[in-house]
Amino acid sequence: MLYLSHHLKVGVIVAERNYFINGITELLILSFLKNHDAYVYEITKSIEEKSGGLLSISQNTIYTATYKLENEGKISEYSKLVGRKRTRIYYHIEDEGINYLEQLSNNYNNTINGVKTILDSLN
Repeated sequence: MLYLSHHLKVGVIVAERNYFINGITELLILSFLKNHDAYVYEITKSIEEKSGGLLSISQNTIYTATYKLENEGKISEYSKLVGRKRTRIYYHIEDEGINYLEQLSNNYNNTINGVKTILDSLN
């Protein structure tokens, strides 16, 4: 299992490890929000479930990323009453977030393709 947080549990050789991890975290958050509004716990659990347990991102890492994305105007938040007294904070992707998601997706795909090309050439 690969744990994505500010402290890697599995070694990954990347020049700027935190930048790479933050980019993947933002990519996953925005991808989920493109489909529907969601709250942090839902995003965290969905990442784990949809990856078949291969990826686990802490709620703190998700909160940090959503805070950054919200400050940049890429997502917004709203409160929703759940039950009688419980309130959840939901996040919604904005147009700027959709554009940023496309940029992140392209960067991710180019990086993966570049790494694959290098590895294939070495085998």
